[in-house]
Amino acid sequence: MDVNFMDLKNNNNEEAENNELSIELSEEIAEGIYSNLAIITHSSSEFVLDFIRIMPGVPKAKVKSRIILTPEHAKRLLGALQDNINRFEAANGAIKASEPGLPLNFGGPKGEA
Repeated sequence: MDVNFMDLKNNNNEEAENNELSIELSEEIAEGIYSNLAIITHSSSEFVLDFIRIMPGVPKAKVKSRIILTPEHAKRLLGALQDNINRFEAANGAIKASEPGLPLNFGGPKGEA
């Protein structure tokens, strides 16, 4: 997979010359990891994003992936997420955001065996 990066210091978003990066994506990583909760913590030098999967009826949740970012990269990620959300909503309508909290009941009735 080849990705062309924009010059992040260039305010008019023109593509920077000779700024190509070849990125390899293994099959295992390409499958992704499902997460329905993220916990973000930070120190003076890094942001830590823990992606967690909570399952109904299971009292213990596991961190499935941890990403550690510099503050500068965390801010770039925030901007990139906002840009992608704006484009998604322009094409698909507003994303409904529920009250913050843990999705323990998943909005449905409790399962019975």
